[in-house]
Amino acid sequence: MLRLINKIPSEAWPGIVLLACAVAAMLLANSEWAPMQTEVLKTVGTFSFGSLSISMTTAEWVKNLLMAVFFFYVGLELKRELMEGALSSVSTAMLPLVAALGGVLCPALIYLLVTNGTGFEHGWAIPAATDIAFALGVVALLGSRVPPALKIFLLAVAVVDDLIAILVIAFFYTDTLHLGWLAMVGVFYAPMLVLTRLKKNWHGMYMLLAMPMWACMQMSGVNPTIAGVLAALAIPMRNGDGESLLIELEHKLRPYVHYGVMPVFALASAGAAVGGGLAATLGHPVSLGIILGLFLGKPLGITIGTILGSLLMKAERPGTLPSIVGVGFVAGIGFTMSLFIGKLAFHNVEAELAVKIGVYAGSLLSAVIGLAVLAFVHRTPSEGTDESDIFTGGEDADKVH
Repeated sequence: MLRLINKIPSEAWPGIVLLACAVAAMLLANSEWAPMQTEVLKTVGTFSFGSLSISMTTAEWVKNLLMAVFFFYVGLELKRELMEGALSSVSTAMLPLVAALGGVLCPALIYLLVTNGTGFEHGWAIPAATDIAFALGVVALLGSRVPPALKIFLLAVAVVDDLIAILVIAFFYTDTLHLGWLAMVGVFYAPMLVLTRLKKNWHGMYMLLAMPMWACMQMSGVNPTIAGVLAALAIPMRNGDGESLLIELEHKLRPYVHYGVMPVFALASAGAAVGGGLAATLGHPVSLGIILGLFLGKPLGITIGTILGSLLMKAERPGTLPSIVGVGFVAGIGFTMSLFIGKLAFHNVEAELAVKIGVYAGSLLSAVIGLAVLAFVHRTPSEGTDESDIFTGGEDADKVH
């Protein structure tokens, strides 16, 4: 058993831990301890500072505050890729950008077709998201058999996908807007931008400004996790001496996000009391839309986007057509981002259950088929250096960049 564990690639462990927590959440939700779980998640906690008072349930604190840390980490990764990584030049960024657009539009259209006229159309963005940790973890299971170029392509597509998801959350899942509080967000964000301009690596100052900015974002009506993204984008890539606070923070946050924030989110959000209605839930328009969007829409959209992009820009594809299809299936693992958008889109028990079952089924099918396709296409180790540390933001990334 120990020998088998030692053979599991390090990049796969975040996905394994996340899956274990999701399974635990499901078992707990369908056990005799389910009422206790519900009571804990519905317990209200209040934060007060002067005239500012924020009251939320435990589940809401996890979704709005803890996930802001996750989005801060995603923002750091996004900025690194845009500044010095796989998306740092127009020539290398355009193909994964077009592929990612296809991978967002196609699932969304399939979901809208399935749910048309049902009243559940608001969840169109749920199958448009990709879980980077799970997706890269699945590919990592094949080790050096998958070419580095294909891994980098998957990372680039997933990063663009996350950027689109962030924009969608900001613009399409904001119910009310309080301009006064939004102006206060700018009051705290402006000094961060000044520090960025000066290339100051002042850890404490960024955090002191980010915390009240989050609180103001929470009060503004815009999803407060966006504050995490804004804070990340304000972190300077490098200072005058070439040192990178951004990469340093990304390295330090990685274990806390992968083995803390995401598992806690899964435990708080992934549980669903299925009872005897699993078949009915699978047939729900929301479940069907998500399953078909992730399992069919993702590979179809990414494949079409890659083909069109390579033809229009005369760009070289990162792999053969079957390889691209395999990557498209792997990108259909939505999980964390899909569940998060699902919680923003729907607030009733029936739809929330359908979201979870749809995300689980669609992600599982995508993972299994994607792994099978890539394993069949790439049966022998590929030539060249494995760049997994680079595209996961590993410890060697700073040396490479």
